[in-house]
Amino acid sequence: MYIHLGGNVVVPDKDIIAIFDISVVTTSDATVQFLKISEEEGFVVRISDEKPKSFIITERDKKSIIYMSPISTFTLIKRTQKIEE
Repeated sequence: MYIHLGGNVVVPDKDIIAIFDISVVTTSDATVQFLKISEEEGFVVRISDEKPKSFIITERDKKSIIYMSPISTFTLIKRTQKIEE
C-alpha cells in the first residue's frame, strides 16, 4: 500500500523507516545536525512551503530520502494503521 505524505507525494509503506514529530526531535542538537547535513547532501525533499510538522525517513533502491511533511505524525501513523487493518 501507499501512504500520502502531503502535496503530491505518496510512498510505498514498505519504504518507510521512521516517522518523527519535528517539534519534539528538533530539541536535540544531534537531530538538528543530522537534518542539516542531510539537506546539504541532497537527501531532503520538502513537500510544501508550509512549516513541516513531521519528517519521514524512507529508503528506496538502497537510497535514503527524508521527506519534510506538513502533516502531523499522528495523522501519518493513523494512515499506516488503517492499512494494517
